[in-house]
Amino acid sequence: MEPRDQAFMADKLEALHQDKAEFCYLICRAIGARRIFEAGTSFGVSTLYLAAAVRDNGGGTVFGAEYEPDKVKRARANFEAAGLASFIDLREGDVVAAAEHFAAPIDFVLFDIWGHMVGPLLPILLPRLRPGAVICTDGAGGENPRSSAYAPLFELVDNPASGLRLMTLPFQGGFTLTVKL
Repeated sequence: MEPRDQAFMADKLEALHQDKAEFCYLICRAIGARRIFEAGTSFGVSTLYLAAAVRDNGGGTVFGAEYEPDKVKRARANFEAAGLASFIDLREGDVVAAAEHFAAPIDFVLFDIWGHMVGPLLPILLPRLRPGAVICTDGAGGENPRSSAYAPLFELVDNPASGLRLMTLPFQGGFTLTVKL
């Protein structure tokens, strides 16, 4: 992202729509997710849904990173207020660098972040996904998703050797569900 764009977005609330967040909660419950990686924390709205699923699955961790210090503070306050902070490991800083510190197996990944970040994260996260793991990607839709910032995900899934299957779901703004077979 350009520095001027990043400065503009520093205090903006970017949150997964409620229907998508509830969908992620249900998927995480259905697969018994205990180790979740979230790319795109912002103020922690979607993180709370994921942490509730981890709690309801008997415990585990939602791991993420947020670049903006003020958003980290506000997200952590939200986690405490909701009583879910013990299920969340939120790092301050670059999400790609932070991803290196989240060990396998990963049950669920949420990409709720600028599309250009997906490409650098995929090689780090994919080897750590367990069979049956799910990746949900917000904003990966529209008229031409394969030529968008999400192209690395679609290129990977289009390769039969990847062991991944993707389906675009009918949520507003685009949303995909990918399963590691």
